[in-house]
Amino acid sequence: MAPKILIVVSSHEDWPAAGRQTGYWIGEVSHFCEVIEAAGFEYDIVSPQGGAPPMDGHSVRGFQSWDGGYGAYQRNPGLQAKLEATLRPDQVRADDYLAIYYAGGHGAMWDFPGNEPLAELTAAMYERGKVVAAVCHGVTGLLDVRLSDGSYLLAGRRVTGFANVEEKMMGLGSKVPFLTESMMRERGGEYTRGLPFMSYVIVSERLVTGQNPRSTKAVARKLVEVLSAQAAQAA
Repeated sequence: MAPKILIVVSSHEDWPAAGRQTGYWIGEVSHFCEVIEAAGFEYDIVSPQGGAPPMDGHSVRGFQSWDGGYGAYQRNPGLQAKLEATLRPDQVRADDYLAIYYAGGHGAMWDFPGNEPLAELTAAMYERGKVVAAVCHGVTGLLDVRLSDGSYLLAGRRVTGFANVEEKMMGLGSKVPFLTESMMRERGGEYTRGLPFMSYVIVSERLVTGQNPRSTKAVARKLVEVLSAQAAQAA
C-alpha cells in the first residue's frame, strides 16, 4: 500500500455577511492532489461533518477561478469520488498517515477553529514526527492545535497564510469572522507574507504553510520534499 496523506476540507456553507455561500476551495484540493499523486502518495479526505461537503462556487466560476482548480477536479474521478464521501474525524487515526494537509476556502474559518477532534489529531500527528501542512484559509485549522506541553503549534514557528491585505483587497475584511493573519500572530506564529495573490510558502521544520490559492502546488511540492527527506533518513 502506498503511503497516505490526510486532506481536510470544510463542511461549512453559509456566509450571510457576504451575501453568498462558501465552502472549500477546489483548486486547493485538486492541485494538491495532482502533485502528491504524481509523487506516489495516496490520500483520504476528511471534513468536520463527513459526507459531501460544499464546494465554494467562486472557485468554480467567475474571475476568482483563475487557478484552473475545477478543471483539475474534473480530470480526477478518484478525487471526485472521495469528495462525495469524505470521512468524519472519528473515522481517521493518526498512525495511518504520514502527513495532514488543511485546504482552504472561507468555509474553513467557521468549522476548523475550535474543532477539538481535528486539533487533537493534528497535535498527535505532529508529536509523532509527522508533517503538518496548510494553505490559505486552511491555516485556520492550526489556530487551536496545542501540543502536549500546552503550547500552540504555531507558537515560535515561521508561518504564512491568507494575508490581511489580501482579505481587504477582496473587499471581505469586514465580512469574515476574524482576520487569518492577525489570529496566526495572536497564537505566536512568526508570520511573513509575499506579494498579494502570488505563491509564497514557508517551511518550518515539519510545518509547511502557504499564503493563498496560488501557493497550493508549492505547498504540495515542499510537503513531498519533507516526506522524502524523512524517508531517506529512516532508510
